[in-house]
Amino acid sequence: MADFAVQMPQVGESVTEAIIANWLVKPGDYVRKYDPMVEVVTDKVNMEVPAPTDGTLSKVVVGEGETVAMGAVIAHMEVANLEAPEEEVSSDTATLNSHGQTDNERAGRIGTMIVGANVGPTGGEFHDTSLHSPTSHERISNDAASGAVEATEQLAATYSPVVTRLAARHGIDLTELTGTGRGGRITKRDIERYLQSARPEGNGDTGLSDTSPVPSSDEVVATSPVRSIIAEHMSRSIREIPHAWAAVEVDMSQVVKFRQSHSDEIVKRTERKLTYLAISLYLLARVLRNHRRLNATWNDGQVTLKSAINIGIAVATDAGLVVPVLKNADEKKFEATVTGCTQLVDSARRNRLTIDDVQGGTFTLNNTGAFGSLLGGAIINHPQAAILNTESIIRRPVVVEDQDGNESIGIRPIMNLCLSFDHRILDGAEAMAFLNDLKAKFEAPNIELGTPTA
Repeated sequence: MADFAVQMPQVGESVTEAIIANWLVKPGDYVRKYDPMVEVVTDKVNMEVPAPTDGTLSKVVVGEGETVAMGAVIAHMEVANLEAPEEEVSSDTATLNSHGQTDNERAGRIGTMIVGANVGPTGGEFHDTSLHSPTSHERISNDAASGAVEATEQLAATYSPVVTRLAARHGIDLTELTGTGRGGRITKRDIERYLQSARPEGNGDTGLSDTSPVPSSDEVVATSPVRSIIAEHMSRSIREIPHAWAAVEVDMSQVVKFRQSHSDEIVKRTERKLTYLAISLYLLARVLRNHRRLNATWNDGQVTLKSAINIGIAVATDAGLVVPVLKNADEKKFEATVTGCTQLVDSARRNRLTIDDVQGGTFTLNNTGAFGSLLGGAIINHPQAAILNTESIIRRPVVVEDQDGNESIGIRPIMNLCLSFDHRILDGAEAMAFLNDLKAKFEAPNIELGTPTA
């Protein structure tokens, strides 16, 4: 039998770490290739990682609730002896790659997950990279092998959000600390000890408490991995992006009329219900074409204007908030927008999203009106430039003007459009120009339907 090092697979270029949510097998269990092995949570999506090969789980390296970097070893399996090309596994030419692994070890590790493959509840597929030769810059001499392994293991230890936050607050260089957690990980307790030894005698305040003491009558609820990642992502957005807000009122009379008139027709054409969310998505995509700074990111003092309009749809699920993305939304016909929007929302609520479903977003639409909200300022989905709230449609009296300029009081369905935007990328005038164009689009939607199929 051979030892097989199971690594956390790469699941997308923008995903750097994940949280182990739940091991579906335990040491001693035999698993077959592609059987679900462990549930992990990233800032993009929840997923099950399948077993990379047949074998017996011999050791769990990363426990439940721990954060792990992509590519790090999370477990070991006992498998049948693996064969590899002779020149790569020769015992007298064993070298280390940049991860501190010998070529022999590379022959027994998991490959890289295909970006866009189904990595949701049904598992995923992998490119088997275990037999690829390291490039010349990845190799180091045999004389330094043992030292490289030790250094690499130290670098592989990732830091939890609370550790990085506290280190930044107190100006601590984490490379100077010795971790006492699993696999040498630095924990909050390690930072407490470091500050305890460094502060003047008699000063008992380390400044680490995030909250005041909890009364015994209160209930302390542990956060889920999803909630922890959402918390870190939202905190990063607020820390790095100077948020500004703007809002306009929209008369939704024409949108309501369109939905009432075409609901049955859309159901026949698409087998999907016509929702205000789908209509809003379609209109928003077209207005974004003329407001490129709303579809942008801030990168080291420069603004990157995105060529594609990929709109993320904020969806509340039992597990937490997820944001699937409708790619090239401005190029889709109305029926395709209805179908794509409905499929993404349904997949999100059923926990069936793939990594490809949640990547590449350039702007986010947040339908808070579905929960009764009237006015709100959402947190921007970092690193995007803006997020739009579509609020509740409320019938109320407003001043209306007829074609002759005469004013009167009428009852109209009114909705607020609320925009949060990155003040580094655009100012209030640009934000209001966008909102006013969007308001005009909602009040005169002019939506064209495709030719019915036979």
